[in-house]
Amino acid sequence: MEILQSHRVEMISIAVALVAIGAGTAFYFYITKKPKGCLDPENFKEYKLVKRTELSHNVAKFKFALPTPNSVLGLPIGQHMSCRGKDGVGEEVVKPYTPTTLDSDIGYFELVIKMYPQGRMSHHFREMREGDYLAVKGPKGRFKYQPNQVRAFGMIAGGTGITPMFQVTRAILENPDDKTNIHLIYANVTYEDILLKEEIDNLAITFPNQFNVYYVLNQPPEGWEGGIGFISKEMIQSHCPPPAPDVQILRCGPPPMNKAMAAHLNDLGYTAQMQFQF
Repeated sequence: MEILQSHRVEMISIAVALVAIGAGTAFYFYITKKPKGCLDPENFKEYKLVKRTELSHNVAKFKFALPTPNSVLGLPIGQHMSCRGKDGVGEEVVKPYTPTTLDSDIGYFELVIKMYPQGRMSHHFREMREGDYLAVKGPKGRFKYQPNQVRAFGMIAGGTGITPMFQVTRAILENPDDKTNIHLIYANVTYEDILLKEEIDNLAITFPNQFNVYYVLNQPPEGWEGGIGFISKEMIQSHCPPPAPDVQILRCGPPPMNKAMAAHLNDLGYTAQMQFQF
């Protein structure tokens, strides 16, 4: 009887050990093998809108489900994807967008969209309802980011140009091994136009020694303490790191703004290698 009992205990111990080894192996592969992304650079794939959140009269956050709860989008940091829809007369339109989520946000991705009255793709998003599908293709873009590739980023964003900046900022600050400093100048027309302000301010509060933001408004409210008017050379000098080989200035905004900022940066001594336009 004692021999049988001992044999039984031994078999149970072996079984437990095998389960532990199997679980450990699965966990090892989970943490060392990055899941394959869902995006296809050549073909559009459709993703279901599962939640639409109105942020203002013309801005909404769209949450799209990926194929499984463990799926990742597979979009490299600072790159974008093409979204396909139909405009007001039913013609197909394709436009690039950058999600505000990262691959650490598994099972879904989010887009924060400002819908302009005459925007062709804006019409598509304005008409989208939960349960509808969005056709997406990617990744696309020239920006390639590696942790600590520069000592500091200066970021100059206007309007919806904040989305790639926000994505890069999140990736840096959520990586404890990335010590890159970030200096963001974010310009808009009115206070209500500022996208992701709560999220940006929370990052500035959480990482005060690594991230700071300076808001600029063309039509500021009474008592406004940020910048007023358009981004000037003096604002860049005061709120961005000075030219250096280990500094890069990123810019993203409307074409006239990008052109003006490039001229400012050139005048301030930033070389072409120190600048990148999304």
